[in-house]
Amino acid sequence: MSRNAALAATVSLTLLALAAPALSQTAPAPRAPADAATRAGYDRADALSRSVFWTNEQQIDPMDPVAGVKLSQALRELGQFDRAAETAQGVLVVQPANVEAMLEVGRAHIARGQAFYGIAALEQAKAAAPRDWRPLSLLGVAYQQVRRPDDAKAAWNEALRLSPDNADVLTNAAIARIGEGDAPSAEILLRRAASQPGAGLQVRQNLALALGLQGKTAEAEAILRRDLPPEAADQNLRWLAARMQPEPSPAATVVETSSTSRTWSSLQGG
Repeated sequence: MSRNAALAATVSLTLLALAAPALSQTAPAPRAPADAATRAGYDRADALSRSVFWTNEQQIDPMDPVAGVKLSQALRELGQFDRAAETAQGVLVVQPANVEAMLEVGRAHIARGQAFYGIAALEQAKAAAPRDWRPLSLLGVAYQQVRRPDDAKAAWNEALRLSPDNADVLTNAAIARIGEGDAPSAEILLRRAASQPGAGLQVRQNLALALGLQGKTAEAEAILRRDLPPEAADQNLRWLAARMQPEPSPAATVVETSSTSRTWSSLQGG
């Protein structure tokens, strides 16, 4: 080898050695999932923030079932029901026995008005967790949506056997009674629900609805004005008044606010 060729080879090796550290410094480090404390903190965040966070977590590890379930829940709360169902179903591909994913599949299909497609997952959850009241409560809602009222009542009765006086189950059963035109029966269930520790705003709003539909407007108004802004309470009271007329006004509307139960909006124009 000539002296010039040897010198060129030495220079090339030196340049490669100098470039190697620079290349390694510019390569992005692999991202790691968030720690348990950070994840727990996002449970208290709004749905949009949670959807962004859990999307990132799922991109880091597409096989992470917790990220999939949490993302599905956030998407459902944002009204993206189709994506929520698909995301939860994807978790079941990774973990076929994941009860939380089964429940999210059911919730998403119920929310999009296609409960039939969530029943199989909820029935699977019921079989996998026979002591858990949640699959039964959701099955009651799903059965009611697909016009299987006897199956719905049986599911809710079984849920109450497992979790007596459960406010969520009582409320679901009461909403079905309201839809059937049986407001007095719904009132009994909702009073039981409202008396439970931790019973939320939705329970009281549904109780006000059941009372108002029976003409018990004074008590219904007291509940509405305690829980809603004046304008929302006024509009719901006008709607109830119209419902009590022989021929309800087609112009009557119901305010849909974050604190108003879906039962009110489901009866619009009814």
